[in-house]
Amino acid sequence: MKKSGTKNKKEPEIIARPSHTVSRADISKNALKVLYRLHKSGFQAFLVGGCVRDAILNLHPKDFDVATNAHPEEVRALFGNCRLIGRRFRLAHVRFGREVIEVATFRASVDADENHADSVQDHHGRILRDNVYGTIDEDVWRRDFTCNALYYNIADFSIWDYTDGVKDIERRRLVLIGDPAKRLREDPVRMLRAVRFAAKLNFSIDKTVSEAMHELAGLLTNVPPARLFDEFLKMFQAGFAEKTLDLLREYKLFEQLFPQTSAALDRDDSFARFVKSALTSTDRRIARGKSVTPMFLLGVFFWAPVQEAAAVLRSREKMSTAQSLALAAWEISGQHQSRISIPKRFTGPMREMLAMQPRFEVMQGRKGLNLLEHRRFRAAYDFMVLRSEVGEVDKATAKFWTDVQEQNAEQRLQSFQLGTAGAATKKRRRPRRRRARTAPPS
Repeated sequence: MKKSGTKNKKEPEIIARPSHTVSRADISKNALKVLYRLHKSGFQAFLVGGCVRDAILNLHPKDFDVATNAHPEEVRALFGNCRLIGRRFRLAHVRFGREVIEVATFRASVDADENHADSVQDHHGRILRDNVYGTIDEDVWRRDFTCNALYYNIADFSIWDYTDGVKDIERRRLVLIGDPAKRLREDPVRMLRAVRFAAKLNFSIDKTVSEAMHELAGLLTNVPPARLFDEFLKMFQAGFAEKTLDLLREYKLFEQLFPQTSAALDRDDSFARFVKSALTSTDRRIARGKSVTPMFLLGVFFWAPVQEAAAVLRSREKMSTAQSLALAAWEISGQHQSRISIPKRFTGPMREMLAMQPRFEVMQGRKGLNLLEHRRFRAAYDFMVLRSEVGEVDKATAKFWTDVQEQNAEQRLQSFQLGTAGAATKKRRRPRRRRARTAPPS
């Protein structure tokens, strides 16, 4: 069988341990266990990809991928804590508690005109299945970017570099291996990965890659929506959300994921400031080690389209603002499912958060006080504060809800004009005394 790997007969530059900065101290103990067991069992075992790149950049890698000449079934035979996953790419996952070490078998490329059951492409050139196994000399040419095609050999702690990946890291440049247009057609998600890496690493995108991305952005519509949602999480929950959005819009990729949001950003400067403020806040939270939830950012992206749809709904039939926002959020998120598949565990809370926004205008009475007990209050409050920063909500309203959270029970009752605790307590009805039943006449 003729394989494209054979077209790239190039010996790797082997960088010995004293000449690079990757240390086993930066590698997960569990990843080392996998590497050592494979090596001792007679297989080749390499760390590969982003973990090697990040170690060179002193970024303290967190995810560790292993490449080997052992087939998935052979990996499973070595590890009792292993399970095989995937149809598109057959992989072995070795689980150590919450940490999963992904082990992939070296793969070989097959030309598009060859008929092979384990290598299938669609009519756009996108790879649907890729399980033709090969050698490391073939595997390297299937990797996406040169900076991700570095192999750390556990046998002697050297780095194998076939594609000048180390030099491109030094130049802080993203370069695709092979013809950029062909590689992006094989997997259009590589365009999103280029943006994510450029934002995270502060790398420039090579001109040849940039030109191909501008030409092929529309291919993202051929990618399964569930996979695009996974990429959305990686792009916007890594601490570089603001820069990521700028790059996505520059390459016309954002409109492939969120077309209505993209159109609103183009025509509404206030909404653009609102989104930017939310992304800045998200990046700040991540930098501080705080948690973020996808539903909040989805609510931010959908806010302008939801408001527009809600206004249309209210013009057609009588309903409250909160009702129209909830229904509009349901409609807008549903319309995006063909683009980016959003799980219900996020769309439900997002609808609640958006529908709660009008309730912040009620700052007196029991109804206002009860809002503090709502399960989505904190997210809805943060959302409202962002709206106040762009003038959509009065600053005094935001201050009221900020202050009231710090008050004790007595102070809150006064803030909501409910009087004192004693006066606010409803008078309990005394139980009605039951009449004694008279015995029926004998």
